[in-house]
Amino acid sequence: MIIAFNKPYGVLSQFNENPDRPGQRTLAEFGLPPEFMPVGRLDQDSEGLLLLTDDPSYERHLMRPAHEHSRSYLVQVDGKFNHEAQRSMSVGNLDIQNYQTKPCKVQLLASPRMLPARDPAVDPAAEARSSWILVTLKEGKNRQVRRMTAKVGFPTLRLFRISIGEYDVGEVKPGEFVVLSAEEEDLLKR
Repeated sequence: MIIAFNKPYGVLSQFNENPDRPGQRTLAEFGLPPEFMPVGRLDQDSEGLLLLTDDPSYERHLMRPAHEHSRSYLVQVDGKFNHEAQRSMSVGNLDIQNYQTKPCKVQLLASPRMLPARDPAVDPAAEARSSWILVTLKEGKNRQVRRMTAKVGFPTLRLFRISIGEYDVGEVKPGEFVVLSAEEEDLLKR
């Protein structure tokens, strides 16, 4: 079984707190079945689609780089994103933490689709000078999108994963989850 959860900002992609940081928000507060495990991760500062499953083989299958399952993110960056930065991210070969990124799709957006409000909101001054991009990649290194945007001179202000494969978080509200149908599970495998 697979669950699609819309992870809010400030929530860890795990069920337990880190012992050295009491009071952290975790998946446990949302009524998710604790026997399920996250498929991949979204860092605490990121929002959006997080999949969970009770089938360890599915988790390994979906996250294995050789299967090249795409992941798409709406990313708000600090500054007016330009074509040079778009090209640098798209062609790959950015050196981030001793790793060369692979090519990905990067699209500058006039405005993103409507996203739920974030708590806390992005700083109003940064919001005023920001740009939105859509990033689709087939790999998922730790904080990769954030590191890529920073490398090209546009630090990430907000990051929201909207889809994995052809499955889109759609109408699932932050903090809520749905159990996927067989047809929806098939969308993930495309």
